[in-house]
Amino acid sequence: MSENSSIDLLDLMKAKPIKASVGMASLQLLVWSFLYINSLMLFTFFSKQAFRGNTRYILFAHTLLSDSVFLLLTDLVVLLTYFFVMVPMGFCILLCIIMEIVTNTTPLTITAMCLERYVAICMPLRHAEISTTGRTIAAIVIISALCSINPFMDLFILVAAAPPSYLHQQTFCYYEVMLFLQWQSELRAVLNQVACALFAVIIVFCYTKIMLAAKAASGENKESASKGRRTLLLHALQLFLSMIDLWCPYIEAFVQENYPQDYVTIQYFNFIVFNIISRALGSIIYGLRDQKFFLALKRLDRCKLNPISAAT
Repeated sequence: MSENSSIDLLDLMKAKPIKASVGMASLQLLVWSFLYINSLMLFTFFSKQAFRGNTRYILFAHTLLSDSVFLLLTDLVVLLTYFFVMVPMGFCILLCIIMEIVTNTTPLTITAMCLERYVAICMPLRHAEISTTGRTIAAIVIISALCSINPFMDLFILVAAAPPSYLHQQTFCYYEVMLFLQWQSELRAVLNQVACALFAVIIVFCYTKIMLAAKAASGENKESASKGRRTLLLHALQLFLSMIDLWCPYIEAFVQENYPQDYVTIQYFNFIVFNIISRALGSIIYGLRDQKFFLALKRLDRCKLNPISAAT
């Protein structure tokens, strides 16, 4: 959340407490519903050895875990602001670092899933050799390391540039508290746009290769390639929705300047749709679309609803 986000949310709650309460209740319903579904899918993943040894499912579980952490921490920050709770700067910085890491993890992991589908369809003879469990875990470690670079650089700059009094104050929690120098915000914006462009190039490359493979294949191979192409389109949609969140500050700045009366409404809409729903919905659709995973999830849900018959 930005500084303006926190201030505007406070103004909204003061001016329209009923509207703010309804919005907060709706937000809690969405967040905890998605967290429940994510926890079921994570439990399904860990309950089956076949899933734990498959690259695609390992990456999928990683997106579920990252998005769940993001939902939990984002909801915590929103609740703190809603109840006018200011926190120590050090605690806020810790939250911001974790949230920034998991925020950037999702698009990188989705991109890795696209590359995995490309290898599976276009290089089937080498798929088992390339997509091993060990290499998948190594890829996740690399993704986490890459996502940690920016927030830790911002932390080092903050510690070096900010006076001690700044680091010991109480604050509403938003990532901009770590951007002490103006050029940090500008660099962050540039890096986000470069990342968007790079992810788009990888998606287009993988989709083109898989589409050519689908045209050249026949029989079962053609069906598999077509299914891989549809899966890649779903990944592209997931990635697009998650990356729109990077453009929301610019959209909100435009609305604030030209349509100030609609600013808070647009901000709330962007937060719900592109921060919450987009991160949860893509993973849910992907999990339900996979036949093996869906059957295992349905079996788990049936056992939870009817433990006596499951035991017998």
